[in-house]
Amino acid sequence: MRATLEDAGRLLERRGRSGVYFVLFLHSLSASGTHLVAKVVVNSIDAFTLTLIRSLIAFGGLSVVLLIRGKLPRVKRQDWPLVIVLSMLAVPVNQFLFLYGMKYTTPANAALLYATTPILVLLFSYRFLAERLTRKKIYGVILAFVGVTFVIFERGLDAGMQYVYGNLVMSMAVVAWGLYTVYGKRLIAKYGPIESTILTLSIGTLMFIPIGIFPALRFPYESLSTANWFQIGYLGLITSVIAYLLWYYALGRIEASKVALFANLQPVLTAVLAFILLGQDITGMFVVGGSLAICGVVLAQFG
Repeated sequence: MRATLEDAGRLLERRGRSGVYFVLFLHSLSASGTHLVAKVVVNSIDAFTLTLIRSLIAFGGLSVVLLIRGKLPRVKRQDWPLVIVLSMLAVPVNQFLFLYGMKYTTPANAALLYATTPILVLLFSYRFLAERLTRKKIYGVILAFVGVTFVIFERGLDAGMQYVYGNLVMSMAVVAWGLYTVYGKRLIAKYGPIESTILTLSIGTLMFIPIGIFPALRFPYESLSTANWFQIGYLGLITSVIAYLLWYYALGRIEASKVALFANLQPVLTAVLAFILLGQDITGMFVVGGSLAICGVVLAQFG
């Protein structure tokens, strides 16, 4: 009888994990165009104004989610410092530095830098969350990073000196995202993934208003095309509402280091979408790199 119950428990756990992995796949798919879209739109609008508009659009989308969900839980006094730090990491640091840095680097460079997120999260989660640092996790992270490097090199990585400044800024955005992921797990454990996402992005938007309001008031909005507004809408709703909700949902169910590794699927999915939608070629290097990245993600899940 006991064995039967244990088997049933393991079956339910496997099914639960399958659902989380599907959510993470959806997250990677929804965010796969982020670097390309951001690179296009930052050529038409400054990072201060873009970050503010993106955040306000996300705030509107999250308000709808909040109306559906009902009231937010009352945050305990001792948890407010964590909420404030996460909110700052989410919008004024990560989102702003990402968009600002994108102006001075390439989508391929940005994608490679973000591919280091699993390495940072693996170390941060070991240090701050006491997650196990297993061989399978380490090998999986390395294998996935090597695979993503193949994919990105094939897509046009540029190590020119003119991109050093943008790469440095993008690196700071990556560190902020890694910390947001790791420390966010503590908030999720107390208040839930949806509530934590709404809290941090909403407060982060309020924090950024004093920073972005004056450039936003001076910006000539008539210069933006219809395509630009769709691009901003994608960044505001898809990557700042749906992607964040999916990310924190998964964080509430499996280890942070395993969640972060799925970020390495984004360059692979971007190339696949480019093949499907734009007819770009699929090369042998991409097949090898994509296969390594997927194998690395799968391997780490058994760690």
